[in-house]
Amino acid sequence: MKPSLQLKLGQHLTMTPQLQQAIRLLQLSTLELQSEIQQALEENPMLEQEEEDYEPPADATDETSIENKSLESQDNASEISTENEDPHLDMENRQEMPDDLAVDSSWEDTYDITTATAPSSQQSSDSNNDYLENQSIEGDTLSEHLVWQLKNSQFSDNDFIIAIAIIDAINDDGYLTESVEDIFNGLKDDLDIELDEVEAVLHRVQRFDPVGIAARTLKECLLLQLEPFDPKTPGLADVKNIILHHLDLLGAHDYARLQKKTRRNEEQLHQLILFIQALNPKPGASISKNNAQYVIPDIFVRKINGQWRVSLNPEAAPKLKINTIYENHLKSAGRGEGTSHLRNSLQEARWFLKSLQSRSDTLQRVGDAIVRRQRLFLDYGDEGMKPMVLRNIAEELEMHESTISRVTTNKFMHTPRGVYEFKFFFSSHVGTADGGECSATAIRSMVKKLIDNENPKKPMSDNKISSLLVKEGINVARRTVAKYRESMLIPPSNERKRLA
Repeated sequence: MKPSLQLKLGQHLTMTPQLQQAIRLLQLSTLELQSEIQQALEENPMLEQEEEDYEPPADATDETSIENKSLESQDNASEISTENEDPHLDMENRQEMPDDLAVDSSWEDTYDITTATAPSSQQSSDSNNDYLENQSIEGDTLSEHLVWQLKNSQFSDNDFIIAIAIIDAINDDGYLTESVEDIFNGLKDDLDIELDEVEAVLHRVQRFDPVGIAARTLKECLLLQLEPFDPKTPGLADVKNIILHHLDLLGAHDYARLQKKTRRNEEQLHQLILFIQALNPKPGASISKNNAQYVIPDIFVRKINGQWRVSLNPEAAPKLKINTIYENHLKSAGRGEGTSHLRNSLQEARWFLKSLQSRSDTLQRVGDAIVRRQRLFLDYGDEGMKPMVLRNIAEELEMHESTISRVTTNKFMHTPRGVYEFKFFFSSHVGTADGGECSATAIRSMVKKLIDNENPKKPMSDNKISSLLVKEGINVARRTVAKYRESMLIPPSNERKRLA
């Protein structure tokens, strides 16, 4: 074959930098968008953040009314304020700076900083942001909590090292993940110790807070929590007997056999089970190690005059504008070579602002479309959820499904029923007897309601729940009920059985 040149005509979509930027901003979460905006403010001199407009109080706007106040009313107000003054408060708060200060004097020597900076009780009560409640306090991890107790206890050098090795082998639930023999084998080459010493140190660590820590099994964990009880506590002997010998029957909810083994009637056994349920099977989980994670909603949904309204969260992202000083300077300077950087920055700033506006408009449109379709959910709860997929919103707004997917990922909607991710409102459907459709969210709500209202002594099986839903006109199979039940972390019927 001989090489040849061919001329072909074709069309293809080219993503401009502006389009790429708009798509990238669209899929960012609120926190990521704030970080992106902050970076743009630092890198682009043509961008600046809009200052919030100050609105003076209503009393201060009408200058004429203030000027026309009578002298008599001013005197009366002065007398009232004088009568209500606290002389002690006056002495504490009215500190005047002297005219001359010594050269070597410090501010703290002359002015009481504590009095000046500490918020008064009136300020604290009037402020929307409490001074103390908004302090972010990071809790210790379980390991740090145990090491702190270890350092405040009397341990020899060898025992201290053994205790550290034991603490390192404790997982987040508070259980010892390594055997005493493994810990001993890991330390015997460096320390002159015996296996009994490791066991003795373990017993001391098991007395640390929280109670039940460093247990090797669930049985040992529960028994450790019973040690602080008075031996004369009613039912304590029976509880220990159940934990030691019949914990498997209790876990299987086999109450009939458990009654025979313990020789107790139903009411007595019920009280013993309540005693055991009050114990903590995961004592380590009670020690906080993570701060609460807060979600910033992108839109708010409110019911105004009987209609659901959607509005963007004004605090989700700071408002930006073009720096007027630089822009005017650029206009007066013309198109010289020295202004090329500012011209490029101005163009990038305009693209960035346009991309932000496009993101806001798309969020608003998608939020409106979701609320229109899910009004019944907002009015009546989960059972009012309608089946909906991305294609439904895409066709309604004449957008591509990929765009809707980007908009609904990591975006949150604040409603009177709570804060939900946009994805929450999209669910599959199941056919009904009359040819209609029922969303998976509504079915999950129905399954949960049936389980909540069941007889605890005779819980319903998945097959029974399925038959009840079929009678309601919802064609759902037993395995579908099982799938929805497991997604809600609800145990099967044999594990839901209760004595009362």
